[in-house]
Amino acid sequence: MTGKVEILISEEDVRARIREMADVISAKYKDGNLVMIGILSGAVYFLTELAQNLTVPVEIDFMAASSYGNATESSGKVLIKKDLDRSITGKNVIIVEDIVDTGRTLHLLSDMLRARKPASLEIAVLLDKPDRRKVCAEADYVGFEIPDDFVIGWGLDYEQKYRDLPFIGIFKK
Repeated sequence: MTGKVEILISEEDVRARIREMADVISAKYKDGNLVMIGILSGAVYFLTELAQNLTVPVEIDFMAASSYGNATESSGKVLIKKDLDRSITGKNVIIVEDIVDTGRTLHLLSDMLRARKPASLEIAVLLDKPDRRKVCAEADYVGFEIPDDFVIGWGLDYEQKYRDLPFIGIFKK
């Protein structure tokens, strides 16, 4: 590791909170027609765990969007690198993201996906950093609210490394 890592949220706590979120989502969408859209690459770990804990059928698709590049601060510009492979018109959609920070990415994606006329559109995030918000991007399902530290693990990375850590850690260079 090229930096120091302090555990912020244990693996057990992350898994327990995701199970709780899955229970709420399963109860709300018991009639089905649910599509979860994972935002690559960070949301893959969270999306997988969340989907595995649902008790309702779910379709999964992915988008790739970034505002970080290889930095620890958002650039302020959002780049869409991959769009959906299927239509979401008339479906219940949940955007699944690893973290909401400035809110720029989620705000842009929400607007883009609402224009495609889903039956409903919600947002699930593993981590929320409300102190960093620059635009309105409120999540409907939040795993944990965290302080303004750079975090890694559970899909979150630093220069494409550390996504596979089984806990959420604060990374310090």
